[in-house]
This record gives sequence, C-alpha cells and structure tokens, in this order.
Amino acid sequence: MGAGRLLVLCLALCAAAAAAQRGIRRPRTVSVGALFTYESTIGRAARLAIELAVDDVNADRTVLAGTTLNLISQDTNCSGFLGTIEALQLMEKNVVAVIGPQSSGIGHVISHVVNELHVPLLSFAATDPTLSASEYPYFLRSTISDYFQMHAVASIIDYFQWKEVTAIFVDDDYGRGGVSVLGDALGAKRARISHKAAIPPNSDTDLINDVLFRANMMESRVFVVHVNPDAGMRIFAIANKLQMMGTGYVWIVTDWLAAVLDSSGPGDPKAMSYIQGLIVLRQHTPDSDAKRKFVAKWNNAANNRSIASGMNSYGFYAYDSVWVVARAINEYLNSGQQITFSADPRLHNSNGSSLRLSKLKIFDGGDQLLQQLLLTNMTGLTGLVQFNADRNLVRPAYDILNVGGTGSRLIGYWSNYSGLSVSSPEILYRKPPNTSTSAQQLHSVVWPGDTTTKPRGWVFPNNGQPLRVGVPNKPSFRELVSVGKGPDNVTGYSVDIFNAAIKLLPYPVPCQFITIGDGSKNPNYDDIISRIATNALDAAVGDFAIVRNRTKIAEFTQPYIEAGLVIVAPVRKANSNAWAFFKPFTLEMWCVTGTLFIFVGVVVWILEHRSNEEFRGSPRRQILTIFWFSFSTMFFAHRENTVSALGRFVLIIWLFVVLIINSSYTASLTSILTVQQLATGITGLDNLVASALPIGYPAGKFVRNYLIDELNIPESRLVPLSTVEEYANALNRGPKDGGVAAVVDEMPCVEIFLSTHCNFRIVGQEFTKEGWGFVCSASNESLCIYSYTFVKGRIISALFFSPSLQAFQRDSPLAADLSTAILQLSESGQLQRIHDEWLTDPTCGDDDSGLGAVRLGLGSFWGLFLLCALICVFALMVYFARICWQYSRYSSSEPPSEPSDSAAAVTTATIAQIRPEKPKPTRLGSFKELIQFADTKEEEIKKVMKRRLSEKDTRATGSAHSVSSA
Repeated sequence: MGAGRLLVLCLALCAAAAAAQRGIRRPRTVSVGALFTYESTIGRAARLAIELAVDDVNADRTVLAGTTLNLISQDTNCSGFLGTIEALQLMEKNVVAVIGPQSSGIGHVISHVVNELHVPLLSFAATDPTLSASEYPYFLRSTISDYFQMHAVASIIDYFQWKEVTAIFVDDDYGRGGVSVLGDALGAKRARISHKAAIPPNSDTDLINDVLFRANMMESRVFVVHVNPDAGMRIFAIANKLQMMGTGYVWIVTDWLAAVLDSSGPGDPKAMSYIQGLIVLRQHTPDSDAKRKFVAKWNNAANNRSIASGMNSYGFYAYDSVWVVARAINEYLNSGQQITFSADPRLHNSNGSSLRLSKLKIFDGGDQLLQQLLLTNMTGLTGLVQFNADRNLVRPAYDILNVGGTGSRLIGYWSNYSGLSVSSPEILYRKPPNTSTSAQQLHSVVWPGDTTTKPRGWVFPNNGQPLRVGVPNKPSFRELVSVGKGPDNVTGYSVDIFNAAIKLLPYPVPCQFITIGDGSKNPNYDDIISRIATNALDAAVGDFAIVRNRTKIAEFTQPYIEAGLVIVAPVRKANSNAWAFFKPFTLEMWCVTGTLFIFVGVVVWILEHRSNEEFRGSPRRQILTIFWFSFSTMFFAHRENTVSALGRFVLIIWLFVVLIINSSYTASLTSILTVQQLATGITGLDNLVASALPIGYPAGKFVRNYLIDELNIPESRLVPLSTVEEYANALNRGPKDGGVAAVVDEMPCVEIFLSTHCNFRIVGQEFTKEGWGFVCSASNESLCIYSYTFVKGRIISALFFSPSLQAFQRDSPLAADLSTAILQLSESGQLQRIHDEWLTDPTCGDDDSGLGAVRLGLGSFWGLFLLCALICVFALMVYFARICWQYSRYSSSEPPSEPSDSAAAVTTATIAQIRPEKPKPTRLGSFKELIQFADTKEEEIKKVMKRRLSEKDTRATGSAHSVSSA
C-alpha cells in the first residue's frame, strides 16, 4: 500500500514538474463553493463531512500537489429565495465548482446560473429526477436520483401485490418530481396512485391533519410518504392521532426518514412509537474499513464541536463529492489548463441597483472541468463513484428497513441490477442479473399493529357516501330485476345475488339503488353504462353484457350463472296421414336403398349359384330367389343358406347395413308421428342467418349490434321487442302476418319466457361470442369492477363500479373480494337456492332433439352404401378370378385331339352325362363357353377334371407297355 501511494506521489510530482517546464504555473489555491442548509438533518451531517473531506484532500500530497483547496460555504437557510441569493453571492467569489445545493428547488434555479457561468454544480442531496442533464448540462448529481428510489418503492408494492397506493408528498419540485416517477413505475407493474395527498411546504399542523384525514377516507391503506426530513416526523404524530398507524395500514417511507433516524441516534420512545412497522428506504453504502474510519473521525469531530446529531448517508455522499471535485481539478491542472475567469458582457450593473451583476464571471475552463468530472472513476465511502451516459451513478442501490422497537432492522436490498434481494448488491454484482419475479425476496415484515400478517392494503372508502347502484326498470323479465314502489324496493335474482355477495365481504359496503327507466319499455343499456362513465352512477346490477367495443374498460369477477344467446321459434303438431310411413326417407334415399337391395341379392346369387342348390333351378325360380332373398334380409327372415365364404362375407356386411337402415327408419318415423314440428323451418343459427325471415330481439340490449356486426344480418330484418307478450304475439303471427320467424335472446330470459309459453321451443345450440359482459368507464385509467354471470364468454347479471369519490380502477381489489364472496355462495349452496327461488324451471321442457324432424336423405348414408357396394364388387372380382383359373385348368385337362376308339367313347359318354344337350367347350377365348362353364356346378367340374387326370395316367401307362412290347 505504501509503495502504491509513493508511486502516485511520484507521478503527481512528475506531472507538476512537466507543467513547470512548459511554463504553466499551478495556482496556490483553488476555491470551491458549497451550498446547503446548515441547521438541517442533512446539512449538519454534510457540513462536517465536507470540511473533513477538504482537510483530507489538502493533506494528501497525491492530489492537487502544491495547490490548496479552498472551501467557501453558503447557508441556504431552507429557503428558496435566500438560497438563490446565497448562491449568487457564492458565484461572485470565483469558485470553479459548487458542491450542492441540498434542495432540489434551489437546484432548479441555480442550474440556470451555472449554465451561463460555466461552473459545474455537483449536488449530493438534490434527488429530484427532473433535474436532468439535457436541461441543465452543468448539473451533476453525486447521489442517487429519486428515479431509482421510486422504482424501488414500486418493486416493494408489487412484491406484496398491492394495486393502489396513496402518495403523501411535499408540494414542491422535490415532492412532485418523485411522485410523478412513482406513478410511472407503478403503472409498469399494473398498479397506480389512487390518491395524491400534497402537503404545501411549511404547512402547520391543522393543514397536515386535513390532508391526512382526506387520505384516510380513500380506499387505499398503502401510504407512500415522500417529504422533507425536517418536518416529516410531524406527519406520523398526526397520523397516530387519526388512528392511521394501527393494524391494516401500510407505510412506505423514502430515504428522508432513514436520514432522520440515523442522525438522531437513540430515538425518543414516544416518537418511535408512532412509526412502528414502517418500511423505510436508505441509500445503500457498502461496509468498508475506510467508511468505519471516517465515521469514527466524524463522531470525534462532532463531539469536539458539540454537534448533537449523527452521521447519515447524505454525509457520505457529501464527503465523496469533495474528492470527486478535487480529483477533477487535479486532472484539469495536470493537463496544462489554467483557472481564469472572464466578464460576461451581458451582465452589467444597472443604474441605481445594488445588485453587482458585473462581479459574476464566466469560468473559462468550465467545460473542460465538467468533462473531467464526468470521467470520474473512483471508489469512495459510498462505493464505486462513476457516472453513466445520463450522468447518474452507475450502481444505485437501497437498503430496505423495517422500523421496530427502538430502531430498525434490515429486511433486504433493492438495486437497479437485480431488484429486491436479501443478498447485498456487492454479492449480486458478481452474478448475472436476475430481475424475475421468482428471484425477488425480502425478509419477513412486522407491520403496524405489531402483526406479521400482510395487510390487505385497502378498505371500502369511508367517505359516508353509499354506493350508487343503478338497476334497469323494464316491463319484462322481472324475475331478474324487479322495481317496486320506491328505489329501496328492488328485488330479483340479480339483486339477491348482489346483496348476498356484499354481505360476505369483510367490510361494510353501503348501497343505494337507483332505478333507471319508466317501466313501460326497456331502457337503453348503453345509456346506463354512459352514466357510469360520467360518474352519475357507481355501480349497476342487471342483465348487461360485455361486448367487444367495451372490453377496454371492463373488469370481471367470478360468474354465478350460465347464459348465452339462443334462438326461440314457434312449433306445431305434425299432421299425420295414411302415407306417413314414406316420410322417414327422401325419394332419393328410397330409390338407392331399393337398388342396393336388388344389387346385393344378385351378388349373393352369383356367388352361391355354382355351389348352393338353393340358388339353382329354372330361370324363373332363380329370379324369384334373388328378389325373395334380397328383401327378406330387411327383416332377417331369409331362408336360403349361404355356403361359400365370399357369399357369407357379403351377407354379414349387408345385414349390418340393413340393421342401420331399420334403426334409422324406426327412429325417424317415431319422431315424425309423435313430436312437434317447427312452424317456420328454422333449425339453428346457420339456417336463421341464411334465411330472409324477420328476427326479433330484446330492445335496448346488445343483441341488435351483435346480429348486425357479427352475423351480418341486415337491419331491415330485425324487429325490436320489449315485453314477454310482444315476444309471444310476434312469434304467433309469424313472418306472413307481420310477426317474426324467431327471437334471439339470452338463455335465462328465454327460460323464463318458455316457462309460461309452451308453444315455442329453443332451436339449435346456444351460441356466444368471447368477451361479452358488463362494462364501465375507465377514463383517466379509472375502471370499474363488477360481478357478472357468463358461460363461454356470455353473461347475464353483473355488478360494476366506476370512478367517483370511491372510484375503482383496473385490478381493483374489490373485484377479487367479490369473486371470493361468489365462490362462497356457490360452495354453500346459497347460489343455487336463490336460483331456484327466482328462476322457475320451464314446464314445457327444453329438449329440442325432436323439433322439426327432417327426412333422412342419402347424405346421411352414402358412406355406408359405398362401403357395402365396394365390398360386393371386391367379392365379385375374387369370384370371377377364381372362375377363370378353374376354367383354365379345366381346358388344359382335355384328352388329345385323336384319341383311340375306346378312349373317345368314354369321354363322349362322360360329357353327355354332365350336359348331354351342349357340346364340349374346346378353347379359352370363347366367352360363351366360359359362361357355360360358370353355369356348371362346381362339384361336377371337379369330378370331370379328376376323371380326365386318371385317364391321362392310364394312357401314359398303356403307351409305356406298347413301347416295351415293341
């Protein structure tokens, strides 16, 4: 270590000697300014730290060798006006750099001055993120920007899965800038600031009390406090009086409170009792020998000067800031630059003015010194000191503390590198970054009220205003929502479900029902939703729907009834007649079936003719056998046995086909003779859309837009209907008398309608579109939450909330609580009991399996018929191939053309016995001879062939004896 310092000293001396050789004379002193409030929590720690840093710099011969660093301090007195005056006075003293200011507000003002005078401004405490390098090029922040602190706060909120917070902040540049970043950081994690409680600077106790009282009326119980350290403790004393420091509350405090706690040492027990359970952030400074030595040195100097407060993290950054400036000035002088100032011609003394503006000089080397500052790369008390392209420190990190007892305990860290962790940032820097959700960790927290159970983070707003719940007052389907005399007399299935769910919430939710509509016609549901969007209503209960154009402003809870769009059509009894037994099959089906019967009979006759006596005989008998066998198989009453393998194979397949035909015919005939028939011929959605018939729909609902926009049905075909009586009248009249062919409505409404109208039925299947349900306004990112019922995307009842004094936004926690309540209703059976009480099961039944029974056509059986025909053809091909093979063998077994007299006599006699009336076949090419051969019994052919082979053997033996005799 001593050798290294000696080497640095030699290099510095060599640089100074080189500068002297070039004729450049280093100044004996260099003045550096400091701006902060002496009597403040941060100022007391920073003042002594800066003075100690200047002493250390001047004592170190490796830095500014031969040049003394002169510190000029100015007290800003916690005043923006006085701070600005002090800063201007400081600029008159030809300082090359300024350490400070402490206040972000003064930083905004002074940054304009230093931009003109080219004096770098290095602040150790101005954390306002809006103090940006793009606007203030000579402003450099040597501490951590609140941009990172607010992202750390957002990570903590996301870690505990809270979605809404109340921000309590001082209403100045420092407070507004931090809260603005907090809102953006929370938005990235699907959370938000639900209420901003701004406290004006220098507010008295009454004003703070009013601000906190209004914040306590809101639903969020997660408070983020971002104020100045010198007045911040009053907030908790007042909050304690308002009973806001007990169980259920969450307080997250930025690093100002850590500075207060570190500076105050052993705290006042009464003051500490106000802040039990708080989560506090503190700028992370790694532990090191240099840090421990400095703290001991600072404490000794503080004792000697009778400074009562202690050291805090801002003091460490102030100490490092002096060294950053000293090293930059050293590099600036070593490069051969001189410290000179020049007058600004635009600044001159005005006549009669006491402002000596002409004394404000421009630092000629300001830009070069700024570049040296930006190139800083050193290790100080706060760790690595290095600036990135945005002129922020490269490794921002925070300690996360939990206040308890007489002090605080460390529960984790946050760094821009890896997010929340229980490991120190120095360890994580040696590993690959991991900001995934599963990697985020904190130790357990003791919350206000001395509990380790995580608070829910919100309650229903305690502002004394009931929830304004709108209900549609309509003339139809009062089983869902029924409005009696007065707004308080509201009943119905949807209302009872809503009330039961509200009672299960772990907090009171006062409600006031507001009826919408005059009861003579259906109100427009879009108008009701518009009232919610404009805050005229807080909620609505009824048969609303979520549709595509509303999904951007919709939230959902657990559904509690299945529903969807269905088609209702009129039905009538079928008129039976003497020829009804022909109706199950179409004419085409009858023709093809009869043809196939005959075809199969012919195939079986061909396959059995040579080997089965029951399929032989006279031509008349064989034709009758074909027809009898074919049609007797319809009743499985055929008497003829099949003996060939191919015949049996074909018969098995055919009997299966006959079984299917018989079963289908029986079922269709039964349906035609016993069930109702559709009066309009509408059998489902596709059939309805393809027709040109008029369609009824419930007035005021989304069904009209759905039919037009999604199903492309012309508006001229749609007829609005409001009451159950209008439904029945329009369906009974039918399209020809000015009525409708069918009505499209929601399943629960249709079930209610069918319970009292038995001459109508549901046709086709329930059809829906994904994303239907309730909506409410989410202007300014506010949204509603609602309880609704749907299946496959379709709903029937819902509750939804809109922004107001008790506005709920996207991801509102009330939605989750209502979902839990609805699940409890379902598990306990209360949901079903309410359903049975209000929604009567249809007395007419809802089975539409026999509605509009249609005649069976070839389209339902062509595959079966084709399979049977192919099998028959295959069997015939095998059969004829076998015939040809046998005929070939038979022809090759004929005797020689010139037989002996005795042999010829035997052959002639044998053929005559087989077929005495026909000549013997002589060649394979004759088709007629082949047919004659196929008509011969197979058994007789085999006998002839066997005899011929025996004769050949006899002739061969006789010839051999003749040759021997010769």
